[in-house]
Amino acid sequence: MIDYIYWLLSFVVPFLAILTVIVFVHEMGHYLVARWNGIAIETFSVGFGKELIGRTDKHGTRWRLSAIPLGGYVRFVGDMNVASAPDTDAIAQADPTLAPRLFANKGVWQRIAVVAAGPIANVILTFVVLYALLLGYGRYTIPPVIGDVVAGSVAESAGIEPGDIVLAVDGYKVRGFEDFQRLVATSPDRQVTIEISRNQQPQTITLVPEATKVEGPFGSEQRIGRIGVARDVSDGDVSLYRPDPVEAIGMTTEEIRFIVQRTAAFMGDFFVGKGDVQQLGGPVKVARVSGEVATLGIVALINLMALLSLNIGLFNLLPVPMLDGGHLLYYLIEAVRGRPLSMKVQEIGFRIGFTLVLSLMVFTLINDTLFEYLGILR
Repeated sequence: MIDYIYWLLSFVVPFLAILTVIVFVHEMGHYLVARWNGIAIETFSVGFGKELIGRTDKHGTRWRLSAIPLGGYVRFVGDMNVASAPDTDAIAQADPTLAPRLFANKGVWQRIAVVAAGPIANVILTFVVLYALLLGYGRYTIPPVIGDVVAGSVAESAGIEPGDIVLAVDGYKVRGFEDFQRLVATSPDRQVTIEISRNQQPQTITLVPEATKVEGPFGSEQRIGRIGVARDVSDGDVSLYRPDPVEAIGMTTEEIRFIVQRTAAFMGDFFVGKGDVQQLGGPVKVARVSGEVATLGIVALINLMALLSLNIGLFNLLPVPMLDGGHLLYYLIEAVRGRPLSMKVQEIGFRIGFTLVLSLMVFTLINDTLFEYLGILR
């Protein structure tokens, strides 16, 4: 019993806290833009299933906290289900005074704005959190100077030498050696372009980091890129850098661009057969990581929430029916054609999307269990 309570408090509670905030912000994005466009909203729910607590506001929207805290939704009047599939019968029979407020009867660009608002809200949450943390805590940094180059390494073959100052990698400014390490580590088996300064002369070097499997900070195996460089660090090398508010905007924007680009590259590896399924994570893995990060303190947990918010926003933009990206695809096609796709085509798309999303959920759940806990197939 004590072990169960410890597991609940250490893993489940931090995970649910993070997920609740992310889902609330995502759905609030949909809700606010829908309200601004005069759309009748039936339900705002955090979680699925049976309602635990709720209230109905003066606009007729039911605000719910539901029993299964693994997501949420905004349901508009005239929707068939929580995936916002339109109920054609309900729309056709709607009261004439209500009809102009139905989501399905709004202009295509209004519907696009409402759907896109959820992922955009996730991006905004990520930006606000990362920006606030950067301004509030700054960042510790080490001068980006190459110390040692391993004989026979990728770096030596590419011509990198001790004393080189790293300026940028793939267009991302390198402010410290830790930036250089991260940019290389997140590019296993992918070509990177490194800009350096040697004897005050700029040079550009192109190389491909070697993919290496290492143990992560919490014991899980990670696939990273290495080129064979290092540097010794003394106390005098480490400094705390605090950007001003304007510079912090640029640094935060660059950080989000980096995460988006590396996430896209990571997903792209699976389409060309280079992906590693052990790197994929579902709810079990996220819960485990959330619990472990929570042991590092509230700041680390908030930072994780920001990164997960961005990834959930990106995932929702995939052009798969049932996800926001699938709805956007339908509406963009409607904008080009001048008329919506037939309900039969949309229904087929929703069924395919449901199958794909369900399959991914089952796969990641099995992957989490086998690789993270049982150690099977390692």
